[in-house]
Amino acid sequence: MQSPQFQMNSEIELRHWWFVARRRILAAIIDRVLPASPQTMVVDIGCGTGGNIAALADRYACVGIDPSQEAIALARARFPRVRFIAGMAPDDLGEVSGQARLWLATDVLEHVPDDFWLFSRLVAATAPGAYLLLTVPAGPSLWSPHDESHGHYRRYDQARFQRLWQGLPATPLLVSYFNRRLYPLVKLVRTVNRWRGKAGGQAGTDFKIPAAPVNRLLTAIFAGESQRLVRLLDGRGRAYATGVSLVALLRREEGAPVPRHRPADIPEDEHGPPVQSDSVSAG
Repeated sequence: MQSPQFQMNSEIELRHWWFVARRRILAAIIDRVLPASPQTMVVDIGCGTGGNIAALADRYACVGIDPSQEAIALARARFPRVRFIAGMAPDDLGEVSGQARLWLATDVLEHVPDDFWLFSRLVAATAPGAYLLLTVPAGPSLWSPHDESHGHYRRYDQARFQRLWQGLPATPLLVSYFNRRLYPLVKLVRTVNRWRGKAGGQAGTDFKIPAAPVNRLLTAIFAGESQRLVRLLDGRGRAYATGVSLVALLRREEGAPVPRHRPADIPEDEHGPPVQSDSVSAG
């Protein structure tokens, strides 16, 4: 993401239906597995301008980290209750890595050329018994100028998403598509914008706040998916079979994973430069 997207996020992420509803869904999942306590640490990887982690600051000790100095400056100015770090995860977290009981990586992995390398290093830095909560954009067919403006390398299908933790000491407790209810509407918008060759919202994205009644309605529709996802976490019901995004909650198990690059059988991303595979020496 670049400066225009960070500025836009800081302006709308506390009000726009997508941001608000996603935070409600994530909070419902976190509340199910992690009792609230000011001593329980939650770390947000790629926290951007801070809205997601700040929403948890009344229940947990919260830390956000992002490589963008601009994003961190915006986050610090708005959310003084959260500790923000300008740097790369996990290298610049120091002792925080061992203290975290839950790691958030929400719409982060699609921004890096080698998501296997980043994710396996995050798992290696996570203490056994801690949780990792991930979201990624789903549906390669939804690719549009919105993804390009955000610097995405890919959109995921479920099989590609699950390969990230295959063979690592991490047990999936929840894996599902989400933002299913609004999928037809989003697909229509993305298809039209791909045909037009430009996004329909601010800063080269599809984000713009609709009229207040519409914004409230869309928030309620999307956030209502939290009930099904929590039931799924409890072992009841079925996962969504499609959606605009994917979500997974993993529990770190005992073991010492070796960080790894993208496996050789995973095709290179169409929208990004080549990355190192396991068949090539890391040097």
